[in-house]
Parts: sequence; C-alpha cells; structure tokens
Amino acid sequence: MTSTVTRPGSPAPPPAPEGRGGIAGLLELPGNGIRAIVRSAATTPGRLSVIAIGLVLLSLVAGLFGTLAAQDKKDTINGLIDHREPLAAAAQQVYRALSDADATAASSFLSIGTEPPLMRQRYDRDIAEAGAALARAASDSSGAGKAAEQINILGREIPVYTGLIETARVYNRQGYPVGASYLREASELMRAKILPAAQDLYRTDTDRLAAEQDDATGFPWLATALMLALLAALIVTQVHLTRKTNRLLNVGLVVATASVVVALLWGAVALIVQSTLVGSGEEDGSHQVDVLVRARIAALQARADETLTLVARGDGAAYEKNFGDLAAQLGGTDGQGGLLGEARGLAAGGAAAEKVDAAIQAASAWFKAHGEVRRQDEDGFYQDAVATATRDDKKDSAAGAFLRLDENLVAAINVGRQEFLDDTRGADRALTLLAPGIAVLAVLAAAGSALGIRERLREYR
Repeated sequence: MTSTVTRPGSPAPPPAPEGRGGIAGLLELPGNGIRAIVRSAATTPGRLSVIAIGLVLLSLVAGLFGTLAAQDKKDTINGLIDHREPLAAAAQQVYRALSDADATAASSFLSIGTEPPLMRQRYDRDIAEAGAALARAASDSSGAGKAAEQINILGREIPVYTGLIETARVYNRQGYPVGASYLREASELMRAKILPAAQDLYRTDTDRLAAEQDDATGFPWLATALMLALLAALIVTQVHLTRKTNRLLNVGLVVATASVVVALLWGAVALIVQSTLVGSGEEDGSHQVDVLVRARIAALQARADETLTLVARGDGAAYEKNFGDLAAQLGGTDGQGGLLGEARGLAAGGAAAEKVDAAIQAASAWFKAHGEVRRQDEDGFYQDAVATATRDDKKDSAAGAFLRLDENLVAAINVGRQEFLDDTRGADRALTLLAPGIAVLAVLAAAGSALGIRERLREYR
C-alpha cells in the first residue's frame, strides 16, 4: 500500500475533488470556460469585446448578402440581354415565319401554272428562317418541358407540311385541281398542329422573359434589412460609448457608420434606377413587341385565309369566317381597335408611334380592298378578284395594303426590341461596380468597428 510522505514545513497538497479525478476533471473545463466568458462579459471591457465581435460579424454578413444580391441583379439583367430576349425573339421568328410561309404558299396557288419566282423565294426563305430560329429556341428547351415538347412537335410536323406543299405544287404546275386539295391539307396541318405548337413555344419563352424581368425588379429585402440592422447597431453603440466615456465621436465607428450609409444610399439609387429602366424596357419594349408580334401573326393568318377563300372557288366560307374573326382581333374594319389599337396606346409618344399609325392606315385600306375582292368573286369576276387580292403593284389592291401593313409592323417591332435593349443595358450600367463596392464598404465597416472599440478597450488596461 503506497503512502504519501509530507516533509515538515511543506504545504499539504490540495485534496483531489471527490469523484472528479482524471478525465472527469478535464470535462469540466469547457463549462468553466463558458462561465469565465460570462463573468468577463459582465465587465465593461468584456461587453465592449462582445459588441466589437457582433459588429464585425454583422458587417461581414450584411456585406455578403448585399454583394450577392447586387451581383444576382446584374447577372439577371445580363441574362435578359444575352440569353432570354434573343430566345423569345427566336420563338417569335418561328411563329412569324411559319405563318408567312402558309400565307405565301396560299397566295402562290392563285397563279396558273408555275408560281411567281418571288413568292417561291419568299416561301423558301420563311421555311429556312423558321428552321434556324427553331434551332436557336431548342438550345434552351432543356429547362422547360413544355418548350421541349413544342419543339419536338415542330421538328416532326414541319417536314410533313413542306412535303404536302411540294406535292401540291407538282399538281398545280400540271393544272390538276387536286393540287388545291393538297394545299388545303397542308394549311390544315399548319393551323391544327404547327402554328399552335409555335404559339405555345412563343408564349412559354415570352412568359419566362417576363418572369426574369420581374426578378430583376424585385427588392432585396434580406440584404436591406441586414444593412439597416447594422446601421442601427452602430448608432446604438456610439450612443452607448458617448454616455460611458463622455467622448462625442469615435473615429472608427464614424468611419464604419459612414461606410454603411454610403452602401445604403449607393444601393438604393442604383436599384431605383435599375428597376425603373427594366420596367421601362418591359413596357416600351418587350410588352409592346409582344402585342405587335401577335398583331402581325393575326394579319398573316388572315392573309392566308383571304387567299385560301379564292383557292377554294366557292367552297371557302370557313376561310372567310376565319378572316373576319382575325380582322376583328387585329383591329376591326377601321383598324382602330383590337391589337393595333392596343399597340397604338403602348406606342403613344414613343419612337414606334409613327409606324403603328401607318400600320393602322394600311390595315383599314386592306380591309376595304378585301371587301372589293369578295364583291368581285361573288359577282362572278373571279380573275378580277384574284388580281385585286394578289397584285401588289396596285395601290388599292389587298396585296399592296397587306404588304404596307406588314412592313410597318416589322419596323415597329424592331423599334420595340431596340427600346428593350437600350433600357435594359442602361439598367445594367446602373449596377456597375455595386457588388464589389458593397463588399469593400462592408469590410471597411468591420475594420472601423473593430478599431473604434479597440481604442476604448485600451483605456481599461
């Protein structure tokens, strides 16, 4: 049995805590450390240290969220310019080109024998443009199942349509009436499957464009709340120190507060300007373009119905009814209502106003000429009706008025797209250096907070 020998005059060793020797004793150290921190925080230097740590952490967290929010805004706007709007334009081009191809193919069948070369070239160009635009639209279809489905339909049905048109041309050149049957079959395929798929694709991409514009104009609530909380904490800290030390200013904390104020003001001004410009780009640009595109497609489909009514030779009542419905949708008999009237309201005072007004005048002239086409056809003057419908060199012809309408709509659409690009690029410029600027100001606020409280802590040494 081992005994402990204590020399005379030597202090007795402290008794070991009962039941807490070895590892059990070490386990108490974390608890002791926490209690020591709590006791330290109860003193003035301890409280100042806790305040300093809190201000530094809050500065860095607020700066992180502010930087991420600003960079996300800039990335969203760049995506609108470089990715989303071009894809919406590609979907619109698919829809427009296919509608024009259908109208052109129908018009070409009013010619006896070989179709006019210009019409053949326009049809071929439309099909080529639709194929190229469809390939561009397909580059982003992976992110939207509905868009991918419509692209698959278009890729499958467009070759069938062009095959029917080619068959119809062969019979038409030989003078066989069966060519008109193949043309009507092709047109029904276009209207029943191809154009609805193109319309759904266009609507999907347009909706995604609008959703990203809404994201770009959204307010960064979390980042703003953190910045305001940091500013409030800095002000409360300075008031507390003024009462404790009777010193009016703390240079470090003043620098930190100024940094946060600058970040808030810079961010507020930049975001207001950016949001205003993105909203303007939507209202004067993409929204106006959407209305004009729908007006142009309605006009193209009405033009196809106008010519198919003549191709049917007395059996085109359904096409004529479709023409009437589309004409009402487009603008009514005077062109003042419908989509053209909506476009006029959106373009009022803008760069596209003159083109929209010219389009309305052309639409009114077209509807008037269409009435003459129907009168001549119903009175038995079929060739006169065909001439009025197809000869674009005649000022009062349906073809001439339709071409003026189409040209002015194209010009207005181009103006609207440019308005979108100009405004959205301006919004991008408003955010220049904002993200790195907020990061630098946040670090400066953290450093100022630490140095400002450090000066007060030195007074307690």
